[in-house]
Amino acid sequence: MSAAPFRIGVDIGGTFTDFVLLDTRDGTLRNGKVLTTPAAPEQAVLTGIRQMLEAHGIAPADVQHVIHGTTLVANALIERRGVPTGLITTDGFRDVVEIGTELRHDTYDLFMRVPEPLVPRRRRIEVPERILPDGGIRTPLDEPAARAAARDLAAQGVQAVAVCFLHAFRNAAHERRMAEILAEEAPGLTLCLSSDVVPEIGEYERASTTIGNAYVLPVFRRYLARLGDGLRGLGLTGPLYLMLSDGGTVGEATAARHPIRLVQSGPAGGVRATALYGAAAGTPDILCFDMGGTTAKACLIEGGEPLRSLDFEVARVDRFRKGSGLPLKVPVIEMIEIGAGGGSIAQVDRLGLIRVGPESASSDPGPACYGLGGSRPTVTDADLVLGYLDAGSFLGGDMRLDVAAAERALREHLADPLGLSVVDAAWALHETVNGNMAQAAAIHALEKARRIESYTMVPIGGAGPVHAAQVCRKLGIAKLVAPAGAGVASAFGFLASPISFAFVRGWVAPLAGLDFDALRTLVGGLEAEGLAMLAEAGVAPGATSRRVIGALRYSGQGFQVEAEIPPAALATGDRAAVRAAFEERYLQQYGRTEPGLPVECVSWQVIMAGPTPGVSLTALSGEAAAVPPLRHRPAWFPEAGGFVDTPVIQRASLRPGDRVAGPALVEERESTLVLPPGTVALCDTALNLVVTL
Repeated sequence: MSAAPFRIGVDIGGTFTDFVLLDTRDGTLRNGKVLTTPAAPEQAVLTGIRQMLEAHGIAPADVQHVIHGTTLVANALIERRGVPTGLITTDGFRDVVEIGTELRHDTYDLFMRVPEPLVPRRRRIEVPERILPDGGIRTPLDEPAARAAARDLAAQGVQAVAVCFLHAFRNAAHERRMAEILAEEAPGLTLCLSSDVVPEIGEYERASTTIGNAYVLPVFRRYLARLGDGLRGLGLTGPLYLMLSDGGTVGEATAARHPIRLVQSGPAGGVRATALYGAAAGTPDILCFDMGGTTAKACLIEGGEPLRSLDFEVARVDRFRKGSGLPLKVPVIEMIEIGAGGGSIAQVDRLGLIRVGPESASSDPGPACYGLGGSRPTVTDADLVLGYLDAGSFLGGDMRLDVAAAERALREHLADPLGLSVVDAAWALHETVNGNMAQAAAIHALEKARRIESYTMVPIGGAGPVHAAQVCRKLGIAKLVAPAGAGVASAFGFLASPISFAFVRGWVAPLAGLDFDALRTLVGGLEAEGLAMLAEAGVAPGATSRRVIGALRYSGQGFQVEAEIPPAALATGDRAAVRAAFEERYLQQYGRTEPGLPVECVSWQVIMAGPTPGVSLTALSGEAAAVPPLRHRPAWFPEAGGFVDTPVIQRASLRPGDRVAGPALVEERESTLVLPPGTVALCDTALNLVVTL
């Protein structure tokens, strides 16, 4: 353990970049937030870190390390800002990335749109070769054709190449040889092999994931280089860690090999933090409601653990339709995008209804009230006009908001076209967003065979606490836990996440005939690889843990569920115990099991992790800040007749046992909790506000 006492978590969002500084000596947390710089995201990171160090008199040498999550990978895929990329694949399979699967995300739409492949057809080159499903070689690699393919792609000016041969997850020999040929014929190209990136069954998903990794890899490496140079320029010499989409963190070198694993890194940090908040409040079953500047997401947490998946989609052409995006086969915390963020733009559609998003004002030009050039109404503009946000205390007073600009944008684009007052238009926008999010969250829970009203909501993100109570009411949720520092929860979650990496290997085989000796050999090899990776990130060998998860299904099914395999079952080859673990998860997911059907394995996942860092939820500030006298401001509560003179309470003034009855506004630097009439909030020992609706 380094003697340097400070750790820094940094989360780059679409609108703001968030910071949490942890003093490991006493657990003190200090928060920060600056506008994101989309053209050069590292600039906001460096600016925010410098400001925090200067504000608190901390020497750069006293910073142990920085843990970072970023939307860079997701944005590069969504906005098509990767590098020119080529694909080399098995003869006859270059159109797999366009054919996809037989599933349609809109069955009845004759003009259904699908995402454009990241690699155009002219840069998808076929090579004669064939690996069989059991790993045997049917057709050897045609090396002259392989060399011609390498030269062809180099002549087309590609900067990265994805190699995805049929059944390479069972035998990577041809992909390895293709990599050697590419190094000889086209040196300097970035190269990604499907057998390294995603060694699993599913040609379409495997090809899409490998292409995505190759597409963003040069962009991500350049970003890491700029960020690393900038951190060293500030005098920070400790390691840089990055947050993965499954809630683990890895060293810079590992992240630079697998940037596709960071596609959901920021939201994953928020879920990590939410699980801690819920545990402290004694509520292990949680609906994480993360509403930031660009989107709102939801995640179900059960027994303190979020639901997980090995499948994810990015760059959907239809934002809320599963199957309309590019599939990525990576370990992720399972989240669903359920609505808009604070910067999402509202407009009147052709039916005369208010539609919010998906277009966002982001940080440039930002909502109209930011005064940075934005002129179209956003959720933040509506919340300001309704009195939920304060023009003078936003970001602790560091950023003044322009109420007149917000009213002007709402009047021009919503109120006048609909024949409403500005306030009514703002409330209509606010209610539209709340209704959309509640509906999407309820459907997500139903798809998982869960009852949403049985969960406790934990709102995070800058806009989450503003909308949480109204969304809870629409969902029938009776309790929410509002943590302190909700606006920077993702950055805080980074600091509470262990160094961890998940290794996945495809292996389709009937459970009845599973070779446990071979499985133990596979698991042992992945464990050794994981130990080396953890050691590279500074984790001591004796401080590691291992989990083995099997993806299993009933024979004949096209989907599988993940079940953690007890160590004893793996060690003794206990098939009955493996089946029992699978059927427990299957029953939870689908409400029934099929005892007479045979079970088959699809893939195996080995998760290697270091110790989970200890953090305190009660040490919110290192300074005993003076609490200002109680203020009031008008806030809009229709159930109370309109604008109500509402008390404004500083979050820093609340202590365990304090009680706040709505209507009230509880302010802190990064967010505001809106308590409508009829709600009661109690401050618990972890300084959460436990709100009863």
